Amino acid sequence: MTTPSHLERRCVDSGMKMTEQRRVIARVLSDAVDHPDVEEVHRRAHAEDPRISIATVYRTMRLFEDAGIVTRHEFGDGRARYEETAEAHHDHLIDVRSGRVIEFRNEEIERIQHEIARSHGFKLVSHRLELFAVPLDDAGETER
Repeated sequence: MTTPSHLERRCVDSGMKMTEQRRVIARVLSDAVDHPDVEEVHRRAHAEDPRISIATVYRTMRLFEDAGIVTRHEFGDGRARYEETAEAHHDHLIDVRSGRVIEFRNEEIERIQHEIARSHGFKLVSHRLELFAVPLDDAGETER
């Protein structure tokens, strides 16, 4: 028996019944260093357990998302992509040519967002920032 992944432990802690197929899918997501879509999660999980169907992955991803264990993202490529729900907030920079996603946190951006909400009479409770870009050397431009 393998040691449960971080995501498996979160599922169990949330009271979720963990089937072997859910465990495999949770391990695949815990091991991911990218933001895979359902088809990629299925490919990786199927490599570990050929009995895992694409329908099982879709159902499991929805279950994990509803439980707040994974976060779904739309990065403009027409595919829903997933990551384990982070304990610490971060934003995303998406390379629109390669699809690569860079996670970052910038305290100045965080401060400005709170100031904007406050200036309009609101208290910011949540936000999502996704920056879509191309590498400077591909853009034919210099940095501004």
